[in-house]
Amino acid sequence: MQSPADAAAAHRPPKAGPVTVAVERRSLTATVVAQGSVEYASPQRLDLAGPVGSPDSGSGDSGAGDAIVQRVTKAPVAGTEVKEGDVLMQVSGRPVMVLRGTVPMYRTLGPGASGDDVKQLEQALARLGFAPGGPTGTYGQEDAAAVSRWYGSKGYRAQEPSFADRQRLGTLEADVTTAQQALLAAQNPGSDSEGPGDDAGTGGEEGRLRLRAAQQQLNTANAALSAFRAGYGTKVPAGEIVFLSDLPARLDEVSIKIGDTPSGPVGTVTSSEVVVQAVVPGNDASLLHKGMTARVETPDGKEVEGKLVALGDDVPKNDAGDDTNAPQTSGGGSGDASAPVPVQISIPAGKLTKNANGSAKVTIEVGSSTGDVLTVPIAALHTSADGHAMVRVRRGTTVVEVSVKPGLSAEGQVEVTPSGDALKAGDQVVVGQ
Repeated sequence: MQSPADAAAAHRPPKAGPVTVAVERRSLTATVVAQGSVEYASPQRLDLAGPVGSPDSGSGDSGAGDAIVQRVTKAPVAGTEVKEGDVLMQVSGRPVMVLRGTVPMYRTLGPGASGDDVKQLEQALARLGFAPGGPTGTYGQEDAAAVSRWYGSKGYRAQEPSFADRQRLGTLEADVTTAQQALLAAQNPGSDSEGPGDDAGTGGEEGRLRLRAAQQQLNTANAALSAFRAGYGTKVPAGEIVFLSDLPARLDEVSIKIGDTPSGPVGTVTSSEVVVQAVVPGNDASLLHKGMTARVETPDGKEVEGKLVALGDDVPKNDAGDDTNAPQTSGGGSGDASAPVPVQISIPAGKLTKNANGSAKVTIEVGSSTGDVLTVPIAALHTSADGHAMVRVRRGTTVVEVSVKPGLSAEGQVEVTPSGDALKAGDQVVVGQ
C-alpha cells in the first residue's frame, strides 16, 4: 500500500536543473545583412544654364529685337540613352545638346571668352571630330568654325550675331566713319576758317585744339569698335549645351513637355548602370570597409556578386532633388553608434538592370573561422570575477567552470578555445536554469 504522502511525492515535478546545449565543432561565418534597393547610379538634375538661342529672337536666326517667350518644341523622353553630342531637346526650334565635362555651363561662349569651360568645349568638339586645333582655352575663329560644323552636322545653324548685335556693330562702324570725317575736316579747315597771319594767334590755337579733339574722338570710336568685334561672331548660348560628367547617361525622369517654358528643372539623368543602396546599423557598419565582397539577391531569385564601394559620408548624395522614399540615415557622422549608415554596392555591368527600382537583400561577409572550430551559444559565455571568459560544463550531476578564449561570433554562436582538452564537441554547456 502507498501512503497518501508517498503518492503526492511521486507526482511532484522533478527538481529544476540547468538548461544545457551541446558544444559543436563547425565553421563560422560572420555576415552583415541588410535590405536595400536596386537603383540607377549617379542621379543628377538637369537644368539649362540660360536662354536657348538669341535673347532677342525666338530662334536666334532672325528677329527685330522683340522679346519672344521661349517654348519647348521637342521634349526629352524618359528612359532613353543620351550620348555625347546628342540633341537632348529643342526650345523654339533651337537645339539643347549634351557634351561630356565636369565644368557646368554657366555663360554664353563666344569670341574672346577664356577659361576651363572653353577648353572643355574644345576638347569635346575634338572628340566629336570637329577639332578646332589645340585646346587653348580661348574661344577664337577656329572654335567658331568648329561649332558651326558641329551644329551643321545636326541640322542646325550655329548661333550667329543677333539683330541687336548687328545693329550695334553698324552703329559703332558709323561712329568710326563720322570720327574719321571730323578728323579730316580738322586737318583741312578751309580758307575761311583761319585768316592770313593767324597761325600764331587765336585761330591757330583753336585749330590745334579741334584737331586734338577729333583725333581723340577717332581713337575712342576705334577702341569701341575693336572691343565689340572681339566678341562678335558665332557663339554658343548658355542654354544650348549641358555638360555631364558621365556619358552615356540615361534620362531617368523628365519634368517638361512640349509647349512648356524651360524655366525649371528639365529632368534627371543617371548612369546606365545600377547600384544597390542599403543601410546598416552603425554597430555593423564598423565592421565594413571599401572593397568587401557583397552578395546581392533579388526577389526573383537572381544572385550576383558586387563590391562595397562607399559607406557613410562617402555614399554619393542624390543630386536629383529630394527623395522622399530614401531611408533616413546618419551618414556616419551621428554620435549614436547604432544610427543607420548608408552603404553602396557596385554591380557588374549589365547585371540587375532589369531589377532597377526593385528591392534586394545584401549579405557582406565580415569574417570567417579557419576551418572547423569549437562553438557554443553566446548565452553560454559569462565573465568570472577576475575578468576571464568562462563556460559552465555539466559533467554527470555536477557543473564545472571551464576557462575559454572567445573568438568569432555569428548566427548566435561564438568560437571558443579552451585550455588543453577541458572542452570538446558534445560536451553540455549551461545556457540557463
